[in-house]
Amino acid sequence: MKGAAVVFAFRIDRRSGIASYLQIVQQVQQALRLGLLAPGDRLPTAQAVVEATALNPNTVLKAYRELESQGLVETRRRHGTFVTGTLGAPSASAADSPVRGELAEAVARARAAGLERDDVAALFTAVLDDLYPRKEPDVVLPEQH
Repeated sequence: MKGAAVVFAFRIDRRSGIASYLQIVQQVQQALRLGLLAPGDRLPTAQAVVEATALNPNTVLKAYRELESQGLVETRRRHGTFVTGTLGAPSASAADSPVRGELAEAVARARAAGLERDDVAALFTAVLDDLYPRKEPDVVLPEQH
């Protein structure tokens, strides 16, 4: 049902070293990539997020402003914050995607081999970095005189 608030709960890990507002931004981005959120969906109100997470209201508002600056959401006064953008390819995020199934099998094998969640995440990130290297920005060093 478009326009209705989606059941979406933010999980804040205060020990992660990642700013709380960035965790909210990343969780919305991930939900968009996985197709859990779509244009027209309404995010929880800032007040609801504050009550559920015990975050400072300014932290939640900062996250929503960042999402807005990325063109992913739009805040409508007295109506809420609505998803306006998308991320990712729908075929990659579908629950019945063959790629998702293969990843699930690989993770199940890793778990059966005794790897913990963080181990699998680190391994996945290493493989991802190998196959999708990030382009480092050119660094210009000041001239030595």
